[in-house]
Amino acid sequence: MPLVLVPTPIGNLGDVTIRALEVLRGAHVVACEDTRRTLKLLNHYGISKPLISLHEHNEVRRLGVLRDMLSRDMTVALVSDAGMPGISDPGHRALRMAVEEGFPVDVLPGPSAVITALVLSGLDPSRFTFHGFLKGRTSAKERSLRELARREETLVFYVSPHHLAEDLKLMLDVLGDRRGALLRELTKVHQEAVRGNLSEMLARAGEMRGEMVLVVEGFRGSQGDESQGELHWRSRGEELLRSGRPLKEVAELVSKEYGVRRNQVKEFLLGLLRGSD
Repeated sequence: MPLVLVPTPIGNLGDVTIRALEVLRGAHVVACEDTRRTLKLLNHYGISKPLISLHEHNEVRRLGVLRDMLSRDMTVALVSDAGMPGISDPGHRALRMAVEEGFPVDVLPGPSAVITALVLSGLDPSRFTFHGFLKGRTSAKERSLRELARREETLVFYVSPHHLAEDLKLMLDVLGDRRGALLRELTKVHQEAVRGNLSEMLARAGEMRGEMVLVVEGFRGSQGDESQGELHWRSRGEELLRSGRPLKEVAELVSKEYGVRRNQVKEFLLGLLRGSD
């Protein structure tokens, strides 16, 4: 019998699909990220099933249990707390195990915070990169952003309210003051879409609460008038230099952000320093 990945509502319980409910009712067991969250969903629809926990801290250890269930022709429905299992949530390892072991697998379509936020943002949805959460220390986050700095497609991130200000500040430094949209509490009563430049969102970061998705415009350095582009990178370089950052670091950031030769940026910055003596 199959392993079925079942997407669940990202906020509004009414968004569950009829097919998802059919699979949950027909499954022998439901593997879930948080048994309390899943129990709330099942109780709401009058479904009673055995639950086993499957989260980021025990997913590897649980693979043997899932393998045993599937080998005994049990249908296992796998859900996360919200949205599509495997997308910044547990589920991928279980699916990969089932595929490699030759068990039948299926994935149902359904709610996704990534797609909902992308479309609601108003930015170009035709091409996008989903990065998930920026992880690690500040230096690791900065490296991740530098790798994304010249990507022309729309960028989608998950953000925690506890790290929102820090992440927005890093994005401003590395990506520049791009257009974006911060989508919070999607599908819930207090859903909100904050659209504008990253600097405007940073100014409001302290008041933002709840689960959030940040959508950021892709790199546009190759577009527009060349002289206007030069004005932008020169202004950005001067701003970073006056903030106290080392010249070498500023030249590196501006070069990556605007696609300008590092030596060209460095010469301009040196001229600024000589002029201020």
